[in-house]
Amino acid sequence: MQNLSVQNDTKNREDSSYRLKLWIGRILSYIFLIALAAIMLLPFFWMLSSSLKLEKDVFRFPIEWIPANPLWSNYATIWTRIPFLTFFANSTKLTVIITFLQLATSSFAAYAFAKLDFKGRDTLFLAYVASIAIPWQAYMVPQFIMMRKMGLVDTHLSLILLQAFTAFGVFLMRQFFISIPNELLDAARIDGLSEYGIYFKIMLPLSKPALATLTLFSAVFVWNDFMGPLIYLNSQSLKTIQLGLRMFIQQYAADYNLIMAASLVSLIPVIVLFLAFQRFFIEGIASTGIHG
Repeated sequence: MQNLSVQNDTKNREDSSYRLKLWIGRILSYIFLIALAAIMLLPFFWMLSSSLKLEKDVFRFPIEWIPANPLWSNYATIWTRIPFLTFFANSTKLTVIITFLQLATSSFAAYAFAKLDFKGRDTLFLAYVASIAIPWQAYMVPQFIMMRKMGLVDTHLSLILLQAFTAFGVFLMRQFFISIPNELLDAARIDGLSEYGIYFKIMLPLSKPALATLTLFSAVFVWNDFMGPLIYLNSQSLKTIQLGLRMFIQQYAADYNLIMAASLVSLIPVIVLFLAFQRFFIEGIASTGIHG
């Protein structure tokens, strides 16, 4: 009995020691993650601080993280200094249209590559996905020549047509579609459902996480795109918000306080979109096999 009691006491001490180490490890992990998050958020806090200062005070050292006299008027100035509302509307228009087209084309093509059997399917898919490795600079000039011959330079349609298809989107959607059991589709075919019906009534409703993930990737890329609008858009009424930020840079100086204010405003749609799709985004990344 005495030996059994000693063994129980020893086991209890070991369990207590293990739980203590577990709690200490968890606390240290939280401290590390909080510190890492603070470091990552520091540049955004500097942007916010700089957007509330005079231009001459932006790079003053030591940094005044909380301005004594914050200039909230900078956020009103960006809407009057340049046609910022027009640029915001143009970016929103392009982002919505291109993202919708990429979702439609990518999911439709991915369904064929994942669930339909046809000659050369795997070879065609491999060739299409391999185009991701080709740098945009390699075919930038031929694309521009093609758009110029079609008379689409200085139009939003040029950017819409060039970005309506994405090999990455097809790859992502195909990875998700593969995880859907073929037996489910076979049962739908037996019930008389066509391939289009299967696509619209079964595949799309089940692929919300993958669609949300692709929505985020596509929308953020189009919203932040600078080179495409810079090359194809010349008229001020057609320019996007990224080109508008460049207007705050003058020949010999730059209004960095206004640039920071406009940049923060331009981040709002991206942040709202991420918060709205966050749950589906994480689920989509996990289910499509894409890991960082």
